[in-house]
Amino acid sequence: MELADVRKDYRLKALDESEIDRNPMKQFETWLTEAFEAKANEPTAMVLSTSTPDGTPSSRVVLLKAFTEQGFGFFTNYFSRKGSEISKNQKVALLFHWPELERQVRIEGVAKQAPAAVSDEYFNSRPYESRLSAVISNQSQVVPNRAYLEKLWTGQMDELAENQIVRPDYWGGYIVDPTKIEFWQGRPSRLHDRLLFTRSSEQWTISRLAP
Repeated sequence: MELADVRKDYRLKALDESEIDRNPMKQFETWLTEAFEAKANEPTAMVLSTSTPDGTPSSRVVLLKAFTEQGFGFFTNYFSRKGSEISKNQKVALLFHWPELERQVRIEGVAKQAPAAVSDEYFNSRPYESRLSAVISNQSQVVPNRAYLEKLWTGQMDELAENQIVRPDYWGGYIVDPTKIEFWQGRPSRLHDRLLFTRSSEQWTISRLAP
């Protein structure tokens, strides 16, 4: 297969300034709803990019688990690589990609830890197995092998009943407060629609970007 020959022409939809909601959070909610309706694969999956203070970037896919006017929420181990990098540099980026709708949403903002009560509520709503994994896993740390993890899992499962698992202090949520949100809609001939919302104080301005 010649990678240079891989092509896709985007023709599903358009994105016009006269039709977009002037509140980007409401516009995002509309697009997310449409992604669910289109049965997009993992509609809440988003690429989270963080970086060290010297600018070394890293990215991974996480799941959107909270969304309000205050921002975009996800949960993780605070001692993971992403948690460690956020503790030193709160500026992050998010990327949603919904190929079924030929759309992307790019977000830049500041990540802050969610209130403990929010993290508790979400943690307690998770399945038993997911809560147990959060307790036993020193996320992003080197382990000797798979067997080590499975032995740890089995040992903790034998010891901890479902009602005994509480949220560890090192696990919880982040809320990304956005400063920029770009809506990208694929169009024919690579003349894609790109509308960028930029926040100044509490006001959002809209700009069209060249594809």
